[in-house]
Amino acid sequence: MAEQRRDARDGRDTGEDPQDSRNVRRRRVPDDVARAWDELVATARRTVTDGLVVGTSGNVSVRVRGTVLVTPTGVPYDRLTPDDVTGVDLSGRQVLGTLRPTSELPMHLAIHTTTDARAVVHTHAVHATAVSTLVSELPLIHYMSAALGGPVRVAPYAAYGTPELAENMLRALTERTACLLQNHGTVTYGNTLSEAYDRTAQLEWMSHLWLTASSVPGLSPNLLTHAQVAEVGERLRGYGQPG
Repeated sequence: MAEQRRDARDGRDTGEDPQDSRNVRRRRVPDDVARAWDELVATARRTVTDGLVVGTSGNVSVRVRGTVLVTPTGVPYDRLTPDDVTGVDLSGRQVLGTLRPTSELPMHLAIHTTTDARAVVHTHAVHATAVSTLVSELPLIHYMSAALGGPVRVAPYAAYGTPELAENMLRALTERTACLLQNHGTVTYGNTLSEAYDRTAQLEWMSHLWLTASSVPGLSPNLLTHAQVAEVGERLRGYGQPG
């Protein structure tokens, strides 16, 4: 990455077209890694645009073969460029870039090494985080809980970036693709960044729905049964277009 940045400076000093310099930098990593990094940055920026994180809170990862690309710690997402690609192997050893990986790396690696996940999204979404302070499991307010594997559990609180938090999260994710982190936020995973992000958005929407319904004085929201949610889970197996 240092060579990449020197190339960029040299391009400016010699009058080389900046676009050509960027293309040179992009060719220094495999095309699939470059594409995955672009999608990761776009997803991270979307979490800010959609109000799921504030500033540099939250983080995103995507796995390309044995390399996990992750957002770097403390860097605003709108400042990330193609030559900021940051990656580690499955043991956590940095293999791409010079920026330090997210402080939540233990959490991301725990998912990538114990599930079939290709992508992970972690946010501090307001409504979902509020729910994490109130209950040990998001009540079955909507049948789309089935899309996340069933009732969404709340992982007990632990300090961010610690192995304890990663362990608590994994227990909450048993047979699930999403969980809440107590007094912290959300974690979802999927086969693609798009799928992981959609699950995050779904979790935040259901959390907002439950908080809204629960706030009506003198009334309690009707909740679905586990059997009703399981039935929807079966129906969702055939949802969407073939392939």
